[in-house]
Amino acid sequence: MQRFNAYYRALSAFGILNFATPEESGEAWFLDRFAASVKVPVVFDVGANVGAYTRDVLRRCPLAHVFAFEPHPRNFARLSDFLANPQVEALNVALGDRAGELEIFDYRDMDGTSHASLYREVIETIHHAPSVSHRVGVRTVADIAEEYEVRYIDLLKIDTEGHEYAVLEGAEPLIRDGRVDVIHFEFNEMNVISRRFFKDFWDFLPEYDFFRLLPEGVLPLVQYVPSHCEIFAYQNIVCTRKGRPLF
Repeated sequence: MQRFNAYYRALSAFGILNFATPEESGEAWFLDRFAASVKVPVVFDVGANVGAYTRDVLRRCPLAHVFAFEPHPRNFARLSDFLANPQVEALNVALGDRAGELEIFDYRDMDGTSHASLYREVIETIHHAPSVSHRVGVRTVADIAEEYEVRYIDLLKIDTEGHEYAVLEGAEPLIRDGRVDVIHFEFNEMNVISRRFFKDFWDFLPEYDFFRLLPEGVLPLVQYVPSHCEIFAYQNIVCTRKGRPLF
């Protein structure tokens, strides 16, 4: 048991498995820094759940324009009630690499949680529970940006329980055109299910610098090293366009 405790303490020091609060995860510190750098941002909150991240953005940037995406029907109902704000565009849709329809899975006995995923195995294999599903629409970041005439995304946040890479693929036209400034995504055990390595993200985003969030700072990831990067446990990764002084 002592060895396990030492192992988890070591991971925590490197920004891994710090999930209890936004302060512990580093999200609060990151959003403070982000808010200090841009006063009227356009934010895409992909996997908004019931709106906690959007609320934290608006607390720091009252003039922000936030697009909050939540495909789960029960979570979206709470998101819509919570975010009755003209600066928030709440959309009941999943984002991915192409438009269409998919199923979203959640706990059969507790439907409407932050663990809802487009992968059944996240619920049944990772969380060891029976699942229930809902059919949901899927669009891409690029399609949404075109429809709403969004020229530039200051912050693209993605928390989609294993589907993060597909969301980035759907944003590729904007990313390649230099129209996405900062990307914040989770990397964790869900990526085992979606079969996406950290190296996939690294190779997809050569125009960005990578950082792992600490409670009050960042750990720069200056080189891809499998033993340092392929750790399938909760962590917050922030990517900033090269030359963008955020940290």
